Amino acid sequence: MPEVTLHMAEDAIALWETTEDARGEVGMPPPFWAFAWAGGVGVARYVLDHPELVAGRTVLDLAAGSGLVGIAAALRGARAVRAAEIDAFAVAAIGINAEANGVRIDAAVADLLDGDGAPAEVVLAGDVFYERAMAARFLPFLERARARGAEVIVGDPGRAYLPRERFTSLAAYEVPVVADLEDAALKTTTVWRLDPPRG
Repeated sequence: MPEVTLHMAEDAIALWETTEDARGEVGMPPPFWAFAWAGGVGVARYVLDHPELVAGRTVLDLAAGSGLVGIAAALRGARAVRAAEIDAFAVAAIGINAEANGVRIDAAVADLLDGDGAPAEVVLAGDVFYERAMAARFLPFLERARARGAEVIVGDPGRAYLPRERFTSLAAYEVPVVADLEDAALKTTTVWRLDPPRG
């Protein structure tokens, strides 16, 4: 994505092992902050191509990883961007990547999923439906955000737990992915808008 500069890892497995060693833990999840995951790339591309979604609005980049999505929003004129992550390494990566792009992102280690994302007017999330337990936490949060009037945009490369019937497809992109962490070199990523509550 030529509009955005990201510092990314070149070797997924080596970084993963180094991270485990640094934390003294085994079986950690992948270093989500070190790669541009397909869902996030799709959302970032959509934001870059449709600045009217974020321009002049407050944005929440949820499960922000490297900060790619929030950076795209800041580059396209978001009034303020908050990036929420549960990993302190990710928050550090977001700060480095935001600085490389000359934008300000308010990044914090925070699990916001019991709330509704207020006061964000736009909630952006890439690749958050990859596990059943994650989906069970993310969907209610996104629905609460939508119910209070936020625009909710999700990028998903065909993960099993996205409830497609609750969303409207906005765009699809062929996205290069990290071969060590995915089952293909390219993934079709769909950008979805969460529909308003029914009834």
